[in-house]
Amino acid sequence: MITVTRLDRTRFAVNPDLIERIQASPDTTLHMIDGHVYVVAEDMDAVVDLIVAYRARVLHAAHAMTAKTGE
Repeated sequence: MITVTRLDRTRFAVNPDLIERIQASPDTTLHMIDGHVYVVAEDMDAVVDLIVAYRARVLHAAHAMTAKTGE
């Protein structure tokens, strides 16, 4: 999950695997695969950076689990 901020400054977490697209015009909107749309305070580049960091953490955790089992 990544944590983002609504325009009213409330924070929420969203599963980045469910984001269909991100649009900046001028507010950043997350368009989800189920049709929900979220307007967030972070700019598009920041959201992309959050997603990249999330995926890196997932890969690191998977690698660490594999190393522990000796596979």
